[in-house]
Amino acid sequence: GGTACVVTGQPFDTAKVKMQTFPDMYKGIVDCFVKTYKQVGLRGFYKGTTPALVANIAENSVLFMCYGFCQQIVRKIVGVDRKTKLSDLQNAAAGSFASAFATLVLCPTELVKCRLQAMHEMQLSGKIIQGHNTVWSVVKGVIQKDGPLGFYRGLSSTLLREVPGYFFFFGGYELSRTFFASGRSKDELGPIPLLLSGGFGGSCLWIAVYPVDCVKSRIQVLSMAGKQAGFMGTFVTVVRTEGVLALYSGLKPTMIRAFLANGALFLAYEYSRKLMMKQIDSY
Repeated sequence: GGTACVVTGQPFDTAKVKMQTFPDMYKGIVDCFVKTYKQVGLRGFYKGTTPALVANIAENSVLFMCYGFCQQIVRKIVGVDRKTKLSDLQNAAAGSFASAFATLVLCPTELVKCRLQAMHEMQLSGKIIQGHNTVWSVVKGVIQKDGPLGFYRGLSSTLLREVPGYFFFFGGYELSRTFFASGRSKDELGPIPLLLSGGFGGSCLWIAVYPVDCVKSRIQVLSMAGKQAGFMGTFVTVVRTEGVLALYSGLKPTMIRAFLANGALFLAYEYSRKLMMKQIDSY
């Protein structure tokens, strides 16, 4: 599921990070795509793909594993049998709990990914003299400068994004599946309803938490150039100096990516899960 998500959405994610951290450099999504292609070529859209793959595979593995555990916890809290189907709202709460665990594996890889994606802009703006162009050089730079805890820059803003965001993510997904099932079992849904439901869930997530993600990207990227303010400090600085709309820079590529990538994520997740369950049942 994580692999399908990255393969589908990486160019749009790269545009999002560039526009979030350097909104003055780009007039919009088309301008960002054109300038990136002219300056760096096609590979510019896939900077940070390796850590993005690691991030998404790790995050979604932990997320969906913990989602199952958290569903059982929600069942205990509401006092129902372990095989009882949860409501859409209860599934949303379980997804929100699960995201807190996924954040711990996501934050370090997301930091490396964001820095690679915005490296060219950091050099153009004069914030750094020489950029690190490989995953290993970024990792080495973080360890040398900040130590192992440096990988957790932006952890609080990542948590602030993930926990409420995944409430809307799983809530939107389950609500959409309920709509398409219209009385039937959700397990009987075909690929198109699953794609649309995943896309709807992803769109709900990003609409709800986009300003938080913008602050997180700035903290993780701009901390390369020296000490960076925390979440509230960065948030206040952006609003004061650039206005509220700066928190929504890169929203358009994010929404395109959210629908495509999360549709692919849930489609791959549901079908791979069914395949694995069949394998287990056959034994």
